[in-house]
Amino acid sequence: MELREALTQITEIRLQMARTEVFRGYRAMPAAFSGLVAIGAGFLQSAALPDPAQNLSAYLWLWVGAAAISGASAAFEMIVRARNAGSPMTRELTRLAIEQFCPCLVAGGLLTIVIARTAPDSGWILPGLWQVLYSLGIFASCRLLPRPTAWVAAFYLLCGLAVLGLCRGELALSPWAMGFPFGAGQLLAAAVLYRTLERDHAS
Repeated sequence: MELREALTQITEIRLQMARTEVFRGYRAMPAAFSGLVAIGAGFLQSAALPDPAQNLSAYLWLWVGAAAISGASAAFEMIVRARNAGSPMTRELTRLAIEQFCPCLVAGGLLTIVIARTAPDSGWILPGLWQVLYSLGIFASCRLLPRPTAWVAAFYLLCGLAVLGLCRGELALSPWAMGFPFGAGQLLAAAVLYRTLERDHAS
C-alpha cells in the first residue's frame, strides 16, 4: 500500500514538473514549412479554384490536405525528438502538448464536417472559424511554450475575427483569407521558436 502511494506521488510530482517546464518539441523549421505550405496552397487555390463557393468540396480537400501535410511534418519532428530523448520528462511534455492542442483540431474537424454536410451555404465562415480555433489551441499550449507564443495566438484570433467580419460575398473563401493568416502566422511562430528556444539553446 505504501509503495503504491509512493508511486502515485512520484507520478504526480513528475506531471507537475512537466507542466512547469518549457516544451521544446515544436521547432522553427516545421513551423516555417507549414507557413510556406499555406502560402503555396493560397496560390494554388487562386489558379485552380476561381469560384470556391461553388466547389466547396474541392476547397476543403485543398486546405485540409495542406493542414495534413503541415501537421504531419510537425508530428514527425515531435515523435522523433521524443523517441530520441533519454528523459521520461521529455515524453511527458510531448504527451501534455498533444493533449492541450488536439481539442482545437478535433473541434475544427467536426465543425467542418457538420457545415459541409448540413449547411454548405455557410461554408464561408470556415476560414475564420479555423483561425479562431487554432488560436485557442495555441493559447491552451502557452503554459508549455515561451511567453511570446501568446502573440502568435493573438495574431490568429485577430485574423480569424477579421476574416469572419470581412470575407463574405465576393470575398468569401478568398485564397488569402487562409493563405495570409496561416502563412504569416506560422512564419511568426517559427521566428518565435527560433529566437526563444533554438538560438538560445544553441548558444
